[in-house]
Amino acid sequence: MSNELTIHRTQTGPKHEERMTQNGEETGLHQPSESPLNRVSDDNDSRPLKTSIVDTKTFKEHNDALKLQQIARNGSGDLSPYLPQPPSLPRVSRGRKCGLPEEAVRTRRLRNSQESLSDPAETGSSTDSLKEDRAAPTSGGFVFNDTVLKNEQDSTVGPAATTKPMVFRYRGSSLSEYERRPNSQESDPIDLSGRSGKVRLSPVQPTGPLPVLERSFASATSRAANRIDRDCLDYCALAREKLGEKLNRNNSDSRLLENMGSDSASVNSMRSNYSVLSPIIPQDMRNRSFLEGSVLGSGALLGAEELDRHFPNRRVGIYVATWNMQGEKGLPANLDDLLLPTDSGCAQEFYVIGIQEGCPDRREWEVRLQETLGPHYVMLHAASHGVLYLTIFVRRDLIWFCSEVEHATVTTRIMSQIKTKGALGIGFTFFGTSFLFITSHFTSGDAKVYERILDYNKIIEALALPKDLPDTNPYRSTASDVTTRYDEVFWFGDFNFRLSKDRTDVEAIMKRTVDGVMDPLLEHDQLSKEMKDGSIFKGFHEAEIHFLPTYKFDMGCDVYDTSSKQRTPSYTDRILFRSRQAEDITAVKYTSCSNIKTSDHRPVIGVFQVKLRPGRDNIPLGAGQFDRSVYLEGIRRRITRELKRREAMKNQNNSTICSLS
Repeated sequence: MSNELTIHRTQTGPKHEERMTQNGEETGLHQPSESPLNRVSDDNDSRPLKTSIVDTKTFKEHNDALKLQQIARNGSGDLSPYLPQPPSLPRVSRGRKCGLPEEAVRTRRLRNSQESLSDPAETGSSTDSLKEDRAAPTSGGFVFNDTVLKNEQDSTVGPAATTKPMVFRYRGSSLSEYERRPNSQESDPIDLSGRSGKVRLSPVQPTGPLPVLERSFASATSRAANRIDRDCLDYCALAREKLGEKLNRNNSDSRLLENMGSDSASVNSMRSNYSVLSPIIPQDMRNRSFLEGSVLGSGALLGAEELDRHFPNRRVGIYVATWNMQGEKGLPANLDDLLLPTDSGCAQEFYVIGIQEGCPDRREWEVRLQETLGPHYVMLHAASHGVLYLTIFVRRDLIWFCSEVEHATVTTRIMSQIKTKGALGIGFTFFGTSFLFITSHFTSGDAKVYERILDYNKIIEALALPKDLPDTNPYRSTASDVTTRYDEVFWFGDFNFRLSKDRTDVEAIMKRTVDGVMDPLLEHDQLSKEMKDGSIFKGFHEAEIHFLPTYKFDMGCDVYDTSSKQRTPSYTDRILFRSRQAEDITAVKYTSCSNIKTSDHRPVIGVFQVKLRPGRDNIPLGAGQFDRSVYLEGIRRRITRELKRREAMKNQNNSTICSLS
């Protein structure tokens, strides 16, 4: 038979020798043990006997008992061929089975180093001692290392041969494979029967089609570092709780990683390993003119390629705020509620703040704005017209794509020396899109609607902008309306339009409003009526109003005017917008700031997404200019405030008194 298994037994004196012959070849039943005391040599054989004796005395008694049994069966002294019985499976101790994998690995490594020194032939694997980690041989048992006893066809070996075949560890397995196995696979050798080689896991195949990679980012404009500073801990916590983690994108790597989505981490996690600078080919430098770049030219600083790198969806975020300060000297202690509301997920690229009846110290106001926005923003431009202030901040890494900034003023008073009513406008170009921001203060009075319309007409005719900047679309511009000479226009301020209703009726309507639905109030709004008639703000739009009237409050509280005049609450503070192309401007947020109560007006804020277009290199750039003195003073105040806060916390901790009762 192919798998015939016999044992030839010879006796030379007191020593015994067993050899197993399989197909005429001699193989040792056991491997040599580590200790020299367990090796038994034959005087007639120069080669050491490959037998591992666990207990010499028990082994001899076992052989003598087998010999007597054979004599009794045959009835004579002749020995019949001996049919071996498979040894019993070694018993795994509980301590070894339940032990930690780390302890087994440490023990195994120590034994490997010792075995390598005691291996005379230096042919054994360094993992031979794994058998000791899994099971310990019992008395009278044998330890097998390399041979798997197979008896699939011969049934004459004995009844025990039909039992589950014995499996021995494959010598080629490495320590790392053993360590990588989970605890569920580290069972006793019984579970490993039938395996004679390395365990190879088949690759895991998906049961269905893989999901498509999500590439629609919550904010696809440049959001690499526009998270609000860590000083505003309440902002970050509330933003994550309400809006979840925003998916951000490192726009500087949009070309290198255009097929990859980005994760939602912080500013540090969004830093790229790639350089923002792309290589420049000398041949391109020979063929390209940087003085007159085209829109589609790859070398244009304001062209499509550069625009797509920073704004993949070609939309920029703009934050607009308008506030009538009522000329108060004292500024709010904290402007975070005005510029950094807690219900916004990300900061915007531009911050535009218009003030009417501003505080006397305009410089202090600008420093306070810089202190609030922090080092990520710089003041692009600031202008004033009497007590009208207009300030624009931009992310400092985007200032290189801004053109020169121009501003102009208009006075609507009869005497031009009195500059309390009028308008102030600032215009510039960002990439290939021109922007105009106007803040104004119209004539006051409940019944002076016609005078306010005259103020509007005078401003659009007299505001002399642009001056030196080229018109991005001169075919759609008119000389009589400044708002037609820019791509995107935002007009905000105290327009002084009132509600044409008695105060008692207005208060009754406000009490009936539910879920911010202000349509019953807006039915009596003078500005809404005139815009529908087309007599003012032609082509302008306003986002839906879901907040209460912002005028007129008593100072420091949420109670409307209790003075003798009993003024009717009205929507005097508004933000309007218009664009040359339809749907270029999308209103994201439009509300009032009720936490600032230092004036009889409540500030109104609006967040917008504006579409951008690539530009030409003939646009005069601002060369990264900004007000450095305001920037340094604002950052210095932030540092000072933080140091004072830490010092106060330190003193508070040191002043704590522990008493023992």
